[in-house]
Amino acid sequence: MAQASVPASASASAPVSAAAPRHLPGFSAPAVGFEQPFAMLEACHERVQRTLGLLGRLREHVRKQGVDNDARQAARDVLRYFDIAAPLHHQDEELHVFPLLLAQATPEVRALVTRLQHDHVAMTTDWAAARPGLQALLDESATGFTPQDEAALDRFAMRYDAHIAAEEGVAYPAAAALLPPASFAAMGQEMAARRGAI
Repeated sequence: MAQASVPASASASAPVSAAAPRHLPGFSAPAVGFEQPFAMLEACHERVQRTLGLLGRLREHVRKQGVDNDARQAARDVLRYFDIAAPLHHQDEELHVFPLLLAQATPEVRALVTRLQHDHVAMTTDWAAARPGLQALLDESATGFTPQDEAALDRFAMRYDAHIAAEEGVAYPAAAALLPPASFAAMGQEMAARRGAI
């Protein structure tokens, strides 16, 4: 089996092996820190997009080459990100960004926030439907995704582009303009505390 096309990922805790492809995303911490909470939120979006890219390569690999150890590791990485990191990111937004905008922003921005909140609920539902197909790959006897798995993974991945664009293009700038700069540190500290970083 050709190792060069396998969608293995490089986790922060494990070095990339010599056989692992160099074009795959790593899972190292973003360069910004929690003292820049809006930059950290955008860095989380970058990781979402990189993990979705890994998911796309994993699906292509499984279609062409089947399920192997590298495919299982990629599935673990995707599961870990969307089970742990993504819910924390949504919580950051729901605690620090959305309430501020619903209380003080223009009607247009408030309507957008309502849509973003709905997206979060739908993303949770979409992930619950998409997750079993990835979890099944961890079994040594796994042969690939079912058509139902593929459809669930499509639904899950499709919602993110417009969601991220709306948050970065409208919601984050509007919230940053309303939040006193002196409050950024407290916001960042709360985000870090949720992750056990302080």
